[in-house]
Amino acid sequence: MALLEINHIKKNFGGIKAIADFSLKAEKGEIHGIIGPNGAGKTTIFNTISGVYQADSGTVILDGEDITRLPQYKITRKGIGRTFQNIRIFKGLTIEENVLCAFDPKSNYSVLGGLFPTPNRMKEEKRGRRLAEEYLDVVGMADKKDERPENLSYGNQRKIEIARALMCQPKVLLLDEPAAGLTPTEVGELTELIRRISKEFGFAILLIEHRLDLVMSISDLIHVQNFGETIAVGSADEVQHDKAVIEAYLGAEK
Repeated sequence: MALLEINHIKKNFGGIKAIADFSLKAEKGEIHGIIGPNGAGKTTIFNTISGVYQADSGTVILDGEDITRLPQYKITRKGIGRTFQNIRIFKGLTIEENVLCAFDPKSNYSVLGGLFPTPNRMKEEKRGRRLAEEYLDVVGMADKKDERPENLSYGNQRKIEIARALMCQPKVLLLDEPAAGLTPTEVGELTELIRRISKEFGFAILLIEHRLDLVMSISDLIHVQNFGETIAVGSADEVQHDKAVIEAYLGAEK
């Protein structure tokens, strides 16, 4: 059984088929790219997997467990971590504090510990800071942990989001357009970071991205969406030469 199995999920908004019929199987250590023109339903797929929306039909199976109807916070606890298309940084908090926000579901102390600095709460807070520094080090931001994220470059803010997603200790990581707004140099750094965390942590990664050079270079399998439909699934070479994919991006020859 695959780590993540998405079986024929569908999602409609009124008369619009945002997801007509999407399926995917991802194993540990695999990177799956999801590409397509604007309005193809890519982010809706992520929102349905992570519980922002509930699928009209179909199932999402994570590590053998059906998580299709679970609320968002339970899906996160089960092992789905994600970043968002628009950067979600908490201004006024340090970089370390931004990452620590994702530790709450993983912390283990009583209600009493939430009210008073009990020994167990202090122990958990210490563990959280240790993990935050570890994941910030993974993305190359540990030396900036006390800085304010709003003062950093767009590329570094993206790295903070990835560190925060790692803090959820996911089995599957969803990256929604992580290269949006990045310079070519930053895209290169991001590409290497995604490769490295995939190899180091061994979880499955699903990647939505318009920078096709990034997707083509790191994806084991690419799923091409167009108006909610999956029009091609295959390797980078296969989808680049697929007639339906070429038409979706460039238009049909007349």
